[in-house]
Amino acid sequence: MQIRFKPKQRLLTRMFLTSLSIIALVGFGLAWLVNLLYAQNSYNEETAELIAEIPKVAAELREHDLIPETSEWLEENNTPQKYIIASCDEEFKQVWTSSLAVDRGLFDTCERFNEIRFDSPPYYLNLADSKNYFVYLLSVEIAKHKYNLLVMKDAQKLEQEFDKFSRRTYWRLGMILALALVLLISAGYWGMRPLVRMRNELQQVSSGKAKALSEDYPVELEGVTQALNQLLVQSSAQQERYQNAMNDLAHSLKTRLAAVHAITDDQSLSKAGASEKIMEQVSQMDHLVKYQLKRAMLGRKGLKQEQTLVAPLIDQLSQMLFKVYRDKQIQFSADIPDDQVFPGDKGDLMELCGNLMENAFKLCISKVAVTAHYGDNSEFILIVEDDGPGVPEAIRQRIIERGVRADTQKAGQGIGLAVCNEIVSSYNGSLSIDTSSLEGARFTIKIPL
Repeated sequence: MQIRFKPKQRLLTRMFLTSLSIIALVGFGLAWLVNLLYAQNSYNEETAELIAEIPKVAAELREHDLIPETSEWLEENNTPQKYIIASCDEEFKQVWTSSLAVDRGLFDTCERFNEIRFDSPPYYLNLADSKNYFVYLLSVEIAKHKYNLLVMKDAQKLEQEFDKFSRRTYWRLGMILALALVLLISAGYWGMRPLVRMRNELQQVSSGKAKALSEDYPVELEGVTQALNQLLVQSSAQQERYQNAMNDLAHSLKTRLAAVHAITDDQSLSKAGASEKIMEQVSQMDHLVKYQLKRAMLGRKGLKQEQTLVAPLIDQLSQMLFKVYRDKQIQFSADIPDDQVFPGDKGDLMELCGNLMENAFKLCISKVAVTAHYGDNSEFILIVEDDGPGVPEAIRQRIIERGVRADTQKAGQGIGLAVCNEIVSSYNGSLSIDTSSLEGARFTIKIPL
């Protein structure tokens, strides 16, 4: 079976064809109207000339005793000029024919005219001599008798003038259409330039050379460009969320995998005990994966807020970190009431405590302490401190940025504190760093209830 591909239509071509068709339609319509008006005007001019020559027409009638003797004033108009005339009665029956009309054999003019007299002028007839005539109707009353005089003019001369005028009219129309086409092409390209510029800018955005469309577009395109820019911002934010979520997930899983490795190397655990510990870490990994995927799709603001008990989670994290850093013999203390709750998602609390406690276990000398309580200003306060080298005051604000690390000698990605800061900011809280009473670093989180 042969597949036929339909060619794509261009907006510019469609606009040209449509506009040109409208111009041509209007132009030829105007030309037809002008020609019609010209014909009617010619007829009226001829009628006016005939009216001016009525005395001469009457003089010819006088020669045939159709005008009473009392009409002596017509004598001065008696000239040898002859007219093609037919006189009709009220019923348009021919009662008299001029000598010139007789010579041409026009004896049925009135009957033929009666067939078209209800049409609009000019009246146009092909008579017995096979010639075309314009017929001019004059209604006169002579000796109390009404007559319809049909004065005929050879149409050849008038048709030649009409054809000449028509050719001139259509030639001028052609010039106008050519000029209109040039203007239409110019207007089309000028009008389409913003769309061409939009296409080029979108190509730059696609290739990474630009991040958004410029704003100096016509009013008609402002809504489109604003919607596209909003879409680009949302797409960029979504991509950034996915990238951050994957980085955070890798960072969080790293500690759990290290704990699983430590559990498998712990000879003091029975097979059942090791399996239980490993399954506990796998469960936490599963929770972290679901949490980070939901965070990537919904964003931090879209996560459902709830209340999470702090003490059980701190205990789980400490047991895991003891396995990972078992060679350091760390003294860990936790001052947390059993009913103390975190005003947020369990995944958020796991990220906060996991990152801060892992840093504390990794950098401490031998002591780590965690405290959680409610402050005097109706806020949740979480404090993690250690007796390590601490954080220099000069970089305390910088280390909460992604990729910035205080200790470059140890392995790490520099995103743990950035994750904590993002989570705390989403709760309208604060993360501060100062010196601990243990002479190391102290991280204090405050979240309004």
